[in-house]
Order: sequence, then structure tokens, then C-alpha cells
Amino acid sequence: MKRIVDKSVLGRAWLVPDIGISVSDDNLVKNILHNRGIDTDDDVERFLTPSVKNEMPDPSSLIDMDRAIAIIESAILNKKKIAIYGDYDVDGITSTAILVKYLRALSVDVVWHIPTRDGEGYGLNISAIDEIKALGADLIITVDCGISCVTEVNHIHDLGMQVVVTDHHLPEENLPNADAVINPKRLDDTSGLNYLAGVGVAFLTLVALNRKLKSCNNDDIRDKAEQINLLNYLDLVALGTICDTMPLIGLNRAFVATGLKIMSLQQNIGLKALMRIAGVKKVTVYSAGFVVGPRLNAAGRLDSASPALELLLSDNPLTVNDLAEKLHKMNQERVDIQNAIMLDAIDMAQTCCDKGHCSLFVCGDNWHGGVMGIIAGRLKDKYNLPTCVATRIDGVINGSGRSIPSVDLGKIIHDAIAAGIVSEGGGHAAAAGFSLPVDKENEFCEFLEKAVLEQLNGVTPVPEIMADAELDASGANMKLVNALSALEPFGQGNPEPILILHGAVLRFATTMGNGAHVRGSVATANGSNLAFVGFNLMGTPVGDFLLDEANTNTKITMLGRLKENEYNGRTSAQFILEDIAII
Repeated sequence: MKRIVDKSVLGRAWLVPDIGISVSDDNLVKNILHNRGIDTDDDVERFLTPSVKNEMPDPSSLIDMDRAIAIIESAILNKKKIAIYGDYDVDGITSTAILVKYLRALSVDVVWHIPTRDGEGYGLNISAIDEIKALGADLIITVDCGISCVTEVNHIHDLGMQVVVTDHHLPEENLPNADAVINPKRLDDTSGLNYLAGVGVAFLTLVALNRKLKSCNNDDIRDKAEQINLLNYLDLVALGTICDTMPLIGLNRAFVATGLKIMSLQQNIGLKALMRIAGVKKVTVYSAGFVVGPRLNAAGRLDSASPALELLLSDNPLTVNDLAEKLHKMNQERVDIQNAIMLDAIDMAQTCCDKGHCSLFVCGDNWHGGVMGIIAGRLKDKYNLPTCVATRIDGVINGSGRSIPSVDLGKIIHDAIAAGIVSEGGGHAAAAGFSLPVDKENEFCEFLEKAVLEQLNGVTPVPEIMADAELDASGANMKLVNALSALEPFGQGNPEPILILHGAVLRFATTMGNGAHVRGSVATANGSNLAFVGFNLMGTPVGDFLLDEANTNTKITMLGRLKENEYNGRTSAQFILEDIAII
């Protein structure tokens, strides 16, 4: 790696790959892909033209898939009632939605259950299982949950029901004694699909099931299966994959690329209503993950995720408009709650940093549990440290964590469970949830810090930004925007290219929006101007520098992303500024 900046205005080091890339390089996109490990012409072509058909594996490569399909097929053909048990986040909601939609298309008697975050918590619970039994269900299919629910699965069997677990979270040492357990993270699974979201696993289950039903001996079911186009579900698969921050590689990349196109068609009237109210004009990874997703998540964070699921399932225009309005208002309420807690959380996090900690644990009394994950993510980004944020309520601490690339937080939570510190929890490398008694709080803090240090080999992480290319600011134009667009869709595992622009001269800067953002322009060596926008820069050293009139005409080096900006029917290049350096 080549270090371009030792210490930026935000105190970070900027690096680029040893193989330098400049705007004059005709193979800019290929070189970026090369630096991301995509080397051969075939791999480049496959990456740039993602196709579900080309990436689709045989679903039977997932262990227990064929067993699960046999169980589900039997329940369908014997007209049994099937219950789908999901989770309250977007991944769980979309997973539930595609299974319910599919089974309804087959005229199957299907019910669903999404637990409440505060009342029931993540995963299966005994009371919900009892309610499902009382409804007359014979089979429970879990989506995006169930892999750690050993006791609850046993209870399902005790009640005389069957259970198929589909999940993508890291399993405990002992799998639940379900009739089938589909999870690409099982140690004995060799499918290589452990990067899938829960909705990706659920979709592959539908692919396998539909394949089986097309050859079943029931004419009615066979005909209905033939008429179902599973590609129409990919808008929801893409949404769940994006919002669960799964890597956009392989099959996920194909799911998202195709799913965004399906979403643009607005065939799901619930999504259409929500996008209209949220002001989404163009369907992108950003609008899906940061505009639509939070509104679906808001219901589960504040109360029950049921309105979000009903929105995705309903075919009634009046109903979806009411639900979309409700979710939009709930999201604003979530933002207000989140902002109030964030102020206290930052103070606590700063205290941890002042003590030289390599991890952050902040906890408040009666904080709203629905925003813990969002705040953990914000603090992780701000301090570049693995972060856990939690709330104390009635003697119990419930929290969520977000991690940096070099620390597997899911493993730490699992190890804490094994050590008897955390009572419940789970997750993956980048995100996890947990519960523990209040009297274990200090022990958890110490365990977290020690585990993080071990994974970091005792070296405190230095804030570093890895850029994809450095170039003269005069090269940041629409030609470059169009070239970089070939790498879309962007997301986890395929981030939008970060550029370092040299030779920019600050012309002006001012606040925008609600005053939290900064916009302005710089002059470049060829005499052109480049507009920039810096989101949430007010109150930061970068924002202070840009808004100080004494710094006008100062030469700066900029770090950020280049995007297309449309205004009054005209398009132009705009730089999304994240940091600056004075060289």
C-alpha cells in the first residue's frame, strides 16, 4: 500500500494500492477490480454483467435442503397449515414476505409470526409457538432465525409439529434438533454460500421447492407452480440483502442487480407507496438501504414489525397508502429518539477513548432498544472501533454491536455466551445482538476489550482510509462518473470507489439543508469548477475549515466519492466529500 496522507484534517491516514491508478488510465475500472482481487477477463466480465442465471447454484448443494423440501412438499400436498416465523428487521421481514407470497400463490393455508423486539425478542419463543399451535399449524418454517433455538425447537416437536429452520446466522456448537436445518454457515455445509442474507437462503429454498412442485403428482399445485415467476420476488431479496449489509459478491451481486430492476418496475404496490412517500425518484442501493429500509425497520424498532410485513403483502391500494404513511411517521419518531440518545452515547464513547480502549461499550438506563444498532454503527464509524450499545431495563441489559473489518464481533458474543457472561445473543462478524444480567456489565466490558485486543494482536487500530485511486481534480468529470458506474451495484463487499483528488482550490462553501451539511465548489487545474457536498460535516474539523472564509483560495486535497448530480434537467459531476488534507 502507498500512503498518500499521513494525517488528514479528520486525523486519518489515506492509502492507495501499490498499483497506482490515475484518470488517464484507459483500464481504470479493470485496475480497480484487479486491486479488489478480480483478475481474469472472465471474472471481470462476470462481475460487470451480474446474472442470476449464471450465478445460481443448485439449491441442493445446501445441506438439508432436499430433506426440507420433502417436508414442505408433503405439507403442501396434504393441505397442512404452514406457519412462517421471521424476524423484525428488513432481512426477516422480506424473508417472511417471499415465503408467504409464494405459499399464498399455491393457495396454501399459511400464517406468519414476527416477534416484537421488546416483548418477545429475537428468535423463536415458547408463547408464540403455543399460539401458532392453537391456530392449527402443522409445520413451522423459520426464516432469518432459529439456528440457536434448541429449547424452542424441542418444544415445537413436543406439541406435535414439524419445524424447518432456514437461517444465516452463526450456529452454536449444537444445532437445534429440527427436522431440517438449512444454514450455509453450518460447519458441515460445503455450498460456499455463507455470504447470503437470510432472505437469500429463503429464496434458494423457494427455488428448490418450486422445482420440486413442478413435477409433483398434484395437477393443481403443479400448474400453479409452473405459473409462478420467482424472479418477481427479487425486489424483496435485494432489499433484505442490502439492508442486512451482506457482501455484494457472487449470487448476492446478481440478486441485487436484478432485484433493483424489479423494484424499479414498482410491481409491489406497498414498496411503490413507501417510495413515493419517502421521495425516492431513482431505485439504487442507497435508496433501498438508506431510505426504504429504515422505514421498514422503524416499525420493528419502535413497536411491531407487522405493519411493514403487511405493507409488502397487501394488494389493496388504500391499505398500503395508510401503512406507508404510518411507517414514514414511525421512522421520523425513530430519528428523534435516536438523536436524543446519540448525544449521551457520544459522551460515553469519548470517555472510553480517553482511557485508551480498543472497544466501545456504552449503556444507558431505559434507552429505546430499537435504535441501539443504529447508534452502534454511527459510533463505530466515528471512532473506528468495534462498538456495543445497550440499554438497562428491569435488571437486564439488551444491546447491539457493530464492528470494524478486523474484528469478528459475532464470534466474541458467542464466546461470551460460552463463558456464561452473555445469556442470549448471536450475529455475524459485522453485527451482533446480546442480552446479559446487569450484574455482568463490568465483566462483559472486560471480556469485550480483551477479546478485541486478542483479535487485533494487541495493536490499537489506526484510523485509515483505503482509496481506490488518486487523480488530479480536473479529471473528476462525467466521463469518469460514467466509467465508474460500470461497477454498480455498490455495497458491502463492493464499495463505491473512494477517490483522492489533488490540486483543488477552495472557492466557496456554505451550509445546506438543516444546517448539518456543507456544499461548495473548488477550482481545478484546467480552469473548471467541481461542485462538492459534505454530509454531516457541520461541527467537524472539515466543516469548520471549509466554512472559514479565511481559507478561500486554499489548495486542498479531497477524499470522497464521485457521483452524478441532476438539477433542473441538467446532469453534472459532483464530489461527495468525506475528508480533506492540507498539503
